[in-house]
Amino acid sequence: MGDRTLGDRALWDRASGGDEAAFGELFERHAEAVWNHAYRLTGSWSAAEDLTSSTFLTAWRRRADVTLVRDSALPWLYTVAANAARDEHRGTRRRLRLLRKIPDPPVVSDHADAVAARIDGEQRLREIVEAVGTLPKSQREVVELCLLGDVSVADAAALLTIAEVTVRAQLSRARARLRTLLEEK
Repeated sequence: MGDRTLGDRALWDRASGGDEAAFGELFERHAEAVWNHAYRLTGSWSAAEDLTSSTFLTAWRRRADVTLVRDSALPWLYTVAANAARDEHRGTRRRLRLLRKIPDPPVVSDHADAVAARIDGEQRLREIVEAVGTLPKSQREVVELCLLGDVSVADAAALLTIAEVTVRAQLSRARARLRTLLEEK
């Protein structure tokens, strides 16, 4: 360590002349106090570390321009840390405001999911068509018209020249049979 008998003013004067050891002694003397001050300002350990580093970097760069108050470097170091904390806080708020202005990215569906769904749908349709083909002719005709062709019960009855009640009964039996056939697969 350096000479503990020298005050901040003497160390600062030496550091101003380029004495790195004198600046190192100032750092050792005040780093913990600056870190504690930065922590109280931010509430974050990592932010306090960053602010402490930034404060001493600024002190090194401006060492020739600084006038110490009452021969202590600490008030000036606290001021630099507080200014840096405010700048960081303003920058964070500005970034958050900008982020809120950015619209959410469009949701892009995965092409693989669409292909898989289409293939699954085509497979399921083949299973349904195969199951419909196993139905008795009267049920199959009603299913093809009403369920697959989206024809109304009344129109299907007219086309097949049967009563609407018969079409409904055939549909009910066909649905029950299809449900049983398709659940087995």
